[in-house]
Amino acid sequence: MNKIQLTFLFSLLFASQIFAQLQEKIEPPYIRTVQFRGATDQSQLPIIRLGDRLQLSFDALNGKEEDFYYTLTHHDFDWSPSDLSKSEYLDGFDDVRISTYENSLNTLQIYSHYTLTIPNRDTRRLLKSGNYLLSVTNSDGDIIFSRKFLVAESIASVGVEIKRSRDLKYINEKQVVQFTVNSPNLLLINPKQTVKTLVLQNSNLKAGITDLVPQYTMGNELIYKYDKEASFGGGNEFLAFDNKDERSATNGVRSVSLTDVYENYLFTNTPRYNKPYTYNPDINGNFVVRNVDAQNQDIEAEYVRVHFNLQYYDDLGDKELHIYGNFNNWTIDGSTYMKYDKQSDSYRNERLFKQGFYNYKYVVVNRDGTVDSGAVSGDFWQTENDYTVVVYFRDLGARYDRIIGMGAANSINISNN
Repeated sequence: MNKIQLTFLFSLLFASQIFAQLQEKIEPPYIRTVQFRGATDQSQLPIIRLGDRLQLSFDALNGKEEDFYYTLTHHDFDWSPSDLSKSEYLDGFDDVRISTYENSLNTLQIYSHYTLTIPNRDTRRLLKSGNYLLSVTNSDGDIIFSRKFLVAESIASVGVEIKRSRDLKYINEKQVVQFTVNSPNLLLINPKQTVKTLVLQNSNLKAGITDLVPQYTMGNELIYKYDKEASFGGGNEFLAFDNKDERSATNGVRSVSLTDVYENYLFTNTPRYNKPYTYNPDINGNFVVRNVDAQNQDIEAEYVRVHFNLQYYDDLGDKELHIYGNFNNWTIDGSTYMKYDKQSDSYRNERLFKQGFYNYKYVVVNRDGTVDSGAVSGDFWQTENDYTVVVYFRDLGARYDRIIGMGAANSINISNN
């Protein structure tokens, strides 16, 4: 069995682990640019307030104008199905065709752009807070892909602070999330059993911390002052490219050519773990679709084949290099694999991206599927990251996990004490 076959087998095994653990299905190659958009134009994990609007969009590159449908399922904290019936968490119906779509205009790569907005005339509103899975299916009922989102109530206030690690071994590498939960109007009885928390770095659900319990209780306030247990590698600022003008070399793009689509060749990257930290503004792994000449970005933006090149000389052994970011929901698969090129003595990848501004980084993936996000870029305590804390509550005798509050902080305000 050769290296490519091993890589493909590993990708399939890892994908099956992701499906089983997270209940998300990775989209097939002809589905691209799956976006959740809320308060900003950035595509990112949606954590919306109960009653707020949610919008999902995606492109189908097969040119068939096929029908897609959507279903919504409610889940508990651990993403197992909740005990609620559909009528208890949904006002209206799902399993409805996504009726809003447009075909691409004046693009080399033809595609259909689909948009789903909730609430709509069929799905009037979501009735409960908690974890939700939105699944997109075809006319045969087969799931094409699925995405998670969270719906929160505003019952508890969550104060979040970012600290440097107190462990001298990691003081220059890790950031620690400390927080308090205050719920004056809801009595949190036996919080070590009834309250659960989810701590996220840059809205990446695949790397969240979920096993924290309150250390102290002061009246109605729960206090979480962990160090090691609530720490994240600081990482480094994300690399980026901007191909809003696909015909010219701009931010991060070294050269351009034209085949069946535009080809954008990025500048060669090198490891940064052994270099001093340098601040460079980013959007923390997210992306924005844009075309400088388009009036309607959704259907006039081109699909561009982007070429990545990394010079990496450390011994990988049986590990792999991948590109990583929210452009595909932080997924490791065959499309993100960096293949060694003997002629250039570097690792290469080519992948279709819809025009826009994209953050990405290179990561090392171990054979067990775990991601070492700092192996190439390094981990620095100064790195600017977004952190989110989501608080779940299940009262005694309740049948589902509510999200009663959330808080956020940015490590730009990190402190040493």
